[in-house]
Amino acid sequence: EVQLVESGGGLVQPGGSLRLSCVTSGFTFSTNIITWIRQAPGKGIEWVSNIDAAGSVRTYADSVKGRFTISRDNAKKTAYLQMDNLKPEDTALYMCTAEGVRGRGTQVTVSS
Repeated sequence: EVQLVESGGGLVQPGGSLRLSCVTSGFTFSTNIITWIRQAPGKGIEWVSNIDAAGSVRTYADSVKGRFTISRDNAKKTAYLQMDNLKPEDTALYMCTAEGVRGRGTQVTVSS
């Protein structure tokens, strides 16, 4: 069974940082693209970032480019999303996806 479990969310002030983790199991992590998506309250799903299987190609939504960094550790079957200079508009439920499955997400709230 494919499983993805996110963690690392929380409440942070504007300008702060958080590092999200996505621990996976049930599929061959090292051959899969990993995607982070988010959903703000009352809004639809927004794509945030992708990383290819080798970790050499990373793409970002314009809204997070220059502030977020995606990475992965294939030995640990884990992906990460480093989020810096957070803004209130980054408040959302953050989820990772692979193999057509997404985790339940971790809540990020940016507020003073």
